[in-house]
Amino acid sequence: MSLNGKVAVVTGAARGLGKAIALQLATDGAAIAVWDLDGAGAEATAAEITEAGGRAIGFAADCADAAVIAQAAARTRAELGPITVLVNNAGMTGFVPFQQTTEELWDRMMKVNLKGPFLCTQEILPDMLAAGWGRIVNISSSSAQTGAPVMSAYASSKGGVIAFTKAMAIEFADKGITVNNIPPGFVDTPMLREGPVDVDAAAKASPMKRPGRPEDIAAACSYLCSEAAGYVTGQTLGVNGGRVIY
Repeated sequence: MSLNGKVAVVTGAARGLGKAIALQLATDGAAIAVWDLDGAGAEATAAEITEAGGRAIGFAADCADAAVIAQAAARTRAELGPITVLVNNAGMTGFVPFQQTTEELWDRMMKVNLKGPFLCTQEILPDMLAAGWGRIVNISSSSAQTGAPVMSAYASSKGGVIAFTKAMAIEFADKGITVNNIPPGFVDTPMLREGPVDVDAAAKASPMKRPGRPEDIAAACSYLCSEAAGYVTGQTLGVNGGRVIY
């Protein structure tokens, strides 16, 4: 999948899914801007790409803050060029019973997981419109497809991401811009390991008897960002080892 000459922003790419996606898109030929709250981690991901012969920059950025996003986009354009690939991966999770979910937690979840992709997309979309070509991939969650106990705020925010994807896809389908989403299901990442999940036990109960790998998500993202997926938009491409089938 060639992305030679393209500039991609991958948010939340200091580790986990975002890092794997950034590395894959760099392998595909894109110049990569790594945006993450963890500036040192973002720089490390970018360094790994450049050491492998790619072009990348990485720096701290709050992907739910409009002013910071504007500054990050300006720096990316100045150092790499116009942005025509955006992967909205940055997010937060939380395992909190519904009756213990505070208004503050709910608002924070919506700001990071749903408002963040809105703000990043709104900032970068003009580059895509000017180019007459663009790829937007939103990372949602299988919890939004199935529901999940003690995750009402998280699942709701990710459900919003799926709806946002569909609306954007229809609005910009005739502009050369595709908008799709990937809802990972049980992927072995630091975020998963930090939660109250028995990863090994859950793996044994899953159809494939193993957790997914970040590279599985990255491969799907590679396809959706490629020319080969030029007629694919508004879609939910589940990468979940058979956990969700419909």
